Amino acid sequence: MLTLTEAASRKVAEIMSKQTDPVAGLRVFVQKGGCSGYSYGMSLAPEIGSGDWVGEFGGVKVLVDPESAPVLQGVRIDFVESLQGSGFAIENPNAVRSCGCGNSFETEGTAAEGSLPGEMSV
Repeated sequence: MLTLTEAASRKVAEIMSKQTDPVAGLRVFVQKGGCSGYSYGMSLAPEIGSGDWVGEFGGVKVLVDPESAPVLQGVRIDFVESLQGSGFAIENPNAVRSCGCGNSFETEGTAAEGSLPGEMSV
């Protein structure tokens, strides 16, 4: 499915440790948006959803919903720190196009269909 690097796992664990409400894990998902059609999202999830893929990296549970799973196959999430700043970096081997800002992307499947796998177009 996807991979969380050691640096990303440490950062997520640090963020989770500061939460007052229970956190089941890091939810990684894909949503419509951006100039290339889709963008990544990450949030702290209070519970594991029915049908979620669950992986564990450095003690951090990562959750992916069934609709996002095909698009996130093979994705690598890292946490990078540089002079320009710090943040999570997502590498997606399935992306065939991304926008200049790097916040949105398109895969071959989503470009052809115009929707996420399993999503109906109306």
